[in-house]
Amino acid sequence: MRELPRTITETAQRLRAREVSAAELADAFLDAARADPFNAWLCIEPAHARAQAGAADARLRAGGDAPVLTGVPWACKDIIGTKGIATTAASKILAGYKPVYSATVVERLDARGAVMLGKTNLDEFAMGSSNENSAFGPVRNPWDPTRVPGGSSGGSAAAVAAGQAVFGLGTDTGGSIRQPGALSGVVGMKPTYGRVPRYGVVAFASSLDQVGPLTNSVEDAAIVCEAIFGIDPHDATTIDRPIDVRRDLDAGVRGLRLGVPREYFSPTGVEPGVTAAIREAIAQFAKLGAEIVDVSLPSTDKGLAVYYIVQPSEASANLARYDGVRYGLRVPGRDLVDTYKKTRGAGFGPEVKRRMILGTYALSAGYYDAYYVKAQKVRTIIKREFDAVFERVDALVTPTSPTVAFPIGAKTNDPLQMYLNDVFTLPVNIAGLPGLSMPCGLSEGLPVGLQIIANSYQERMLFRVAAAFERATEHHQLRPMKAA
Repeated sequence: MRELPRTITETAQRLRAREVSAAELADAFLDAARADPFNAWLCIEPAHARAQAGAADARLRAGGDAPVLTGVPWACKDIIGTKGIATTAASKILAGYKPVYSATVVERLDARGAVMLGKTNLDEFAMGSSNENSAFGPVRNPWDPTRVPGGSSGGSAAAVAAGQAVFGLGTDTGGSIRQPGALSGVVGMKPTYGRVPRYGVVAFASSLDQVGPLTNSVEDAAIVCEAIFGIDPHDATTIDRPIDVRRDLDAGVRGLRLGVPREYFSPTGVEPGVTAAIREAIAQFAKLGAEIVDVSLPSTDKGLAVYYIVQPSEASANLARYDGVRYGLRVPGRDLVDTYKKTRGAGFGPEVKRRMILGTYALSAGYYDAYYVKAQKVRTIIKREFDAVFERVDALVTPTSPTVAFPIGAKTNDPLQMYLNDVFTLPVNIAGLPGLSMPCGLSEGLPVGLQIIANSYQERMLFRVAAAFERATEHHQLRPMKAA
């Protein structure tokens, strides 16, 4: 077989032209995943993948209008439940756990004939920005294996960047799709909160979590979104809105107003190479006919504080279910309380424990009003500032991350510096908006991510702006040398 396809569109064309069968394609990608030098995968499932590939080939041979994802190999972040296949959330506390049902997003991809290769590594319970918090070791960046791929969806990002899967699914609570997308040089897209069902996804922070794609092109991200979007009776937070987000992919940006928030260029710690690449991207949009508008989101600097009160608070409530009684790890103790302590002490990693302690403290009597309630009030202010800006502009253009991929171990002993990696992404989650990161250049030979933000349920606008930039540039065609 010639070089493995990189995009959904190319894969679909080759399958329909009978250049390759879904079974052959699955075997080739399984071989690539097995040879993975980046620790991107927690488990590879050949029998499952081959069974799905066989069904895809039968569907394609039958003719008719098979979905575009039929036969396309993909990677599933191991926080998304898969029936009969281990789902660990990269934590020892879920050792031996195999769900009795699949997440809705997995069922929707199954229904469209996609071929799941296996489950990918992540920061434990999605708590991290570097994929160093996994109980199964860090993921390495295909652009430079001494550096992080971003987190928490680093395994899916690395697998897609390295050509081990055509697309991946991740989850994004404060930037966990977009940030690894940026650092690994792929497209990472977080939909509007409520667009994608969370049913069957291991809960982290329920008012912030959202599932989304990691891909090698903007169009691919839109294709996956159309497959997983939609209301779900199992998830009361889902919204029934139109899902045809590809309609305006070729419309361009001429006449659109693109806002540049000045606060996203002022924080200390933004690398000069990142700033330069983003400024060049903004200039490119101007050349394409967009009007560039200076805007202000004055509470941006409050986002980090809000996030690290709301998110740990919700996490402490969600993770209370891991008690060593019903499923997963059990470390017997003298009594029930001692069993809880020993199970959680052995099962949770340091970062998870840190956030559970923070959240429990913020929710405790005497501090609830001072911390959690106040954070929710500031959250409302942040959302209103975005609403006001979107009355003036069609989309926002910002950096995704203040830095390119940093060396493994560089920030593990400084939680605040690690948390600052998400300073540009977490306001989007706080406000429940859609955001997309895409490659916009290199700094020191490493990818820089451009973030595009749209108003709630305006994914069509988001993809329109991103597709225009992608067509006008060649950044998305760059590949990591280490993936060869």
